[in-house]
Amino acid sequence: MPSASRSSGLHTTELGESGPLVAFCHGLFGQGKNWTTAAKALAVDHRVLLVDMPHHGRSAWRERFDYVEMADEVAGLFSADDPVALVGHSMGGKAAMVLALRHPELVERLCVVDVAPVAYPERSEFGGYIEAMLALDLDGLERRSDADEALTEAVPHPTVRSFLLQNLRRDGDGWAWMPNLEVLGRDLDLLGGWPEEALADTPPYRGRTLWIAGETSPYVEDEYAAAMDRWFPNTRRVTVKGAGHWVHSEQPEVFLEVLRRFLAG
Repeated sequence: MPSASRSSGLHTTELGESGPLVAFCHGLFGQGKNWTTAAKALAVDHRVLLVDMPHHGRSAWRERFDYVEMADEVAGLFSADDPVALVGHSMGGKAAMVLALRHPELVERLCVVDVAPVAYPERSEFGGYIEAMLALDLDGLERRSDADEALTEAVPHPTVRSFLLQNLRRDGDGWAWMPNLEVLGRDLDLLGGWPEEALADTPPYRGRTLWIAGETSPYVEDEYAAAMDRWFPNTRRVTVKGAGHWVHSEQPEVFLEVLRRFLAG
């Protein structure tokens, strides 16, 4: 049975009782439980840790968004005596990269899912999602389906809308958003960025690194290869056909097979 705990403001869920340690860091608007399917499969022969990243899920909110602070906070979950195979998607992938660079003794190997160590142009759809979520009249909601209907115009894709609505929880007699939407919206440029200045004197991470990219995603392009190789010289890249940015949910069986081979190698 999974067990949950809270450490230093971070909510985590543990699966598996023996084997190497694997930890998952989710992306924007996500929660640790988004990785449950992969975690259950790996828990047969691994200890798996699902992390609610800062500003998300049941973890604590902070006053600002900062990848270095986020990485250092997550690093507090691990020990050099029990180094982790760290898996991170999107925002969680950037945090995982920063963690590996700043605390290489904690990370036995690194798997980055569909994101690169670069600053991206502003993605207006994420700002639009946050605006729509903040504009929702939570006091007027009677049931979750009301929220789904209210978000339809701003978020027409049902899969995306369903993903966002996983963040809506009951709060007493009302409803509340789990993510720190105001700070995430205000600091969206930092979220899409890369802390180049903060890492200026940091050496590359030389542990084994796997990039898993979606074929139709714009987040891992050939033009980013130089930055990937600069920071992570021991890198292998796999592109999953028929997948976009959410590789692990769009092609779960292929993703899990690629990850298993990496963990076993």
